[in-house]
Amino acid sequence: MQRLRAALIGAGFIGPAHVEAVRRLGYVDVVALVGSDRERAEAKAAALHIPRAYSDLTAILADPDIDVIHNCTPNHLHFRINQQILAAGKHVISEKPLAVTTAEADQLARLAAEAGVVNAVCFNYRAYPLVQEMRARIARGDIGDVRLIHGGYLQDWLLYATDDNWRVDPAAGGASRAVADIGSHWVDTVEFVTGLPVTEVMADLGTFFAARRTEDCATVLLRFANGAKGSMTISQISPGRKNRLHFEVDGSQEAFAWDQEHPSDLWIGRRSEANGHLLRDPALLTDEARPFAHYPGGHNEGWPDGLKNLCAQVYAYIAAGKDPRRDPPPFPTFATGARIVRIVSAILASSRQGAWMPVDAAL
Repeated sequence: MQRLRAALIGAGFIGPAHVEAVRRLGYVDVVALVGSDRERAEAKAAALHIPRAYSDLTAILADPDIDVIHNCTPNHLHFRINQQILAAGKHVISEKPLAVTTAEADQLARLAAEAGVVNAVCFNYRAYPLVQEMRARIARGDIGDVRLIHGGYLQDWLLYATDDNWRVDPAAGGASRAVADIGSHWVDTVEFVTGLPVTEVMADLGTFFAARRTEDCATVLLRFANGAKGSMTISQISPGRKNRLHFEVDGSQEAFAWDQEHPSDLWIGRRSEANGHLLRDPALLTDEARPFAHYPGGHNEGWPDGLKNLCAQVYAYIAAGKDPRRDPPPFPTFATGARIVRIVSAILASSRQGAWMPVDAAL
């Protein structure tokens, strides 16, 4: 497989995770890092053993040897930077949200389609082996008709009034915090698993620390395209919950439940026989899910592996010379990212109006 060269923009928490993920692929070299200022960029590049550091995009956008750019900057910068990457004709992997407004996100999806470059958004929970397993089993009809989808995403890192981060500032994080930050992952994952788009939302957002100006938590009712009902609870103020993305899909024959903090265990609910637990083991998985599991059963794979699996999908697609205009990508694209931004916008509008909000009306 040909070697590919990548550059990283943004070196906070998520940037080094991207570097580790692509290096694990074995055929990607991370050759440049762009930071907010030259001194910090050089220090971070040295710590990550990246040979070149810059304080602006110009050099990597013009470098013909750089194949892929990872955009790991704060939310408010995603639109402008993604736009520049597309204009330069580079392949791009962007952190979510794709942008902070539907207009910006829709524009990026359109520009990506016109540019014909490979584009991806990091909804990495799709790439867990048992998430892929659920999707495959639901698609083949194992659980029957999907009727109910429920769960949530709970964290505690903003529990105290003294907790702070750029994400709590609307100027940097956007109009939504908890929903855009982690609720977006939950919605994308359940849409992916079930194959069912959310059509309407009814939301109640809470801000327990008014100084933050964006929501700490949210409860949302959901309607899906096939008539299924759903609910999710999103919180970054739940004591003891570190990163609990969990959901259950109830069908007319069986149910599946999964918890990201216990990623190797898939619960299977049944009425007329004993419930089951499927442990992540390549030997037991469907053909669709098996490529996402890299170690034998009992050797846990978790969050870093999900991100690596997503990057593996993107880089394999690039290495194979595929074109998104004719070869449907198997990973979430800018079109996916724009759809999730629209759902987040519908949730915000629903909470403001106290009414059901169709997703397509959230402009």
